[in-house]
Amino acid sequence: MFRSRAKEEKAQDADKALVTDSTQTRHPEAPKGRPTPKRSEAQTQRRSVANTPTSRKEAAKRQRDERRAALEKQRQALAGGDERYLPARDKGPVRKFARDFIDSRFNIAEFFLPMAVVILVLSMVQVAALQNVALLLWLVVIVLIVLDSVVTGFRLKKRLAERFPDTNRRGAVAYALMRSLQMRRLRLPKPQVKRGERP
Repeated sequence: MFRSRAKEEKAQDADKALVTDSTQTRHPEAPKGRPTPKRSEAQTQRRSVANTPTSRKEAAKRQRDERRAALEKQRQALAGGDERYLPARDKGPVRKFARDFIDSRFNIAEFFLPMAVVILVLSMVQVAALQNVALLLWLVVIVLIVLDSVVTGFRLKKRLAERFPDTNRRGAVAYALMRSLQMRRLRLPKPQVKRGERP
């Protein structure tokens, strides 16, 4: 009854503090100002944090592993013809058609390496007649390859224009002619059509 004014104010402040403490115990989380993330989002965020490399060495190791895995996928795609993992130069329907066009026919250029070995052996023999035959064979082979490549290039260009009128066909003919120079069993991606089969 006879308490001083200062003591009364202190008592009131203490009561207020008790009230605020009790409300805080009932509501421990203050409003955060953003919606609670979905479980899938939270899991992916946790996974990305867990997968983040801690050191430079670890990051380099991870990059090497990823590059190795990508190269392995690419190698398998080249062997099996899986479009998803092929290198950029082999991707797309135009390049696939060009490959199939070359693989479906006999090309003189694909026999260039075996014939070159035969000609080289003949030219090394110290007999003038055989050396002349080797030189003549060399000229015949080169002329035949050039003629065959020109005819193949024109036919392929025409077929590509018919099949893919609105698609970019740039570089497809050169790509196909380079493929025709390789022996069939050494070609990558591996041939997907048989000889004589229409692509």
